[in-house]
Amino acid sequence: MSDPAGPAGPAIEILVDADACPVKGEVYKVAGRYKLPVKLVANAPMARPQGLDVEVVVVSDGFDAADDWIAERARGGTIVVTADIPLAQRCLAAGAVVIGPRGKPFDQQSIGMARATRDLLDHLRAGGTERVGGGPPPLGPKDRSRFLSALDEAVVRLRRRPPMPR
Repeated sequence: MSDPAGPAGPAIEILVDADACPVKGEVYKVAGRYKLPVKLVANAPMARPQGLDVEVVVVSDGFDAADDWIAERARGGTIVVTADIPLAQRCLAAGAVVIGPRGKPFDQQSIGMARATRDLLDHLRAGGTERVGGGPPPLGPKDRSRFLSALDEAVVRLRRRPPMPR
């Protein structure tokens, strides 16, 4: 049986911050194409597709339990799907590839600004400022397409990397 990572590439795994993830279907599509394992990490059980290597990992409902589980397992060869900025920052520090549901990959350059913006908005909300930001617009077809492309590109990039020393 051949290695789905390819003869030279490292094993790849997709970890999904799944409780509110709007692009699970897109993750399944890419994972199925490349025969990659997916772990849906959530605070409650959820349905998973049949015929794919998808595991639902139910963590406690403790504050940041899903984030902690994902961050502890993120490494080179891991793709993390999350909109959570602090989680993205932790996973980047561990060497993982991180993609937001709108298809925007996080990197070392963009995460600092994303974290500063998030922290500023949290501070304003805590200070009593009404309706700061209003939340993101609904996910549209272009967002889903951008996510599919970003996830596919990340898989291809990781498959081309040389094996990591053991």
